Amino acid sequence: MRRKWRIVIAEDYTILREGLRALISSNPDLEVVGEAGDGKEAILCVEKHAPDLALVDLSMPRTDGMDAIREIKSRCPDTKIVALTVHKAEEYVLAALEAGANGYVLKDANRAELMMAIQTVLDGNSYLSPAVSVQVIEGYLEGKKDLKPTSSWETLTKRERQVLKLIAEGQKNKEIADYLCVSVKTVEKHRANLMEKLDLHSASALTAFAVERGLTTK
Repeated sequence: MRRKWRIVIAEDYTILREGLRALISSNPDLEVVGEAGDGKEAILCVEKHAPDLALVDLSMPRTDGMDAIREIKSRCPDTKIVALTVHKAEEYVLAALEAGANGYVLKDANRAELMMAIQTVLDGNSYLSPAVSVQVIEGYLEGKKDLKPTSSWETLTKRERQVLKLIAEGQKNKEIADYLCVSVKTVEKHRANLMEKLDLHSASALTAFAVERGLTTK
């Protein structure tokens, strides 16, 4: 009888982690052997259980997902890694692949896609969500380092960074406007610019980005 594939889940939101565990455990060939709520726990959990695959959220406290992936690959090179993220931007895809991820799945993926990604990586292949730029994938695989784009963070103005921090702290548009002594319309414009420049389209996604940049903590 073939043994089950052993999986570790690293995701800081408990409700999402529980959902992922239930989803993965529904497959008779997969077994969740460990869970982690932050990057440091993820590294230790993988080292303890030596799973076949680790599903790693890129936006985690203490040690972020990118650093966790690098450390996991250093300590447990045989463990496959699927990065789970809200980020579609090219810089994140390239950074995750360079850190050692074998797969890259967006959090808006459906059940079928996530399970396909896990199985594809377990079978020894790479997987990237179809929504990720084809140009980025091809450029990475061909080793075209010149395709690496300017960081989207670097395109933000000082005021946009201020607004991003306040959004991540849970401030509403009116509260941000009062704090910065500007109009609500101006704040709405900054928010729209942030979403466009970062390719992030919700307050939760902006918050995750801010946490990764060290602007705030969850």
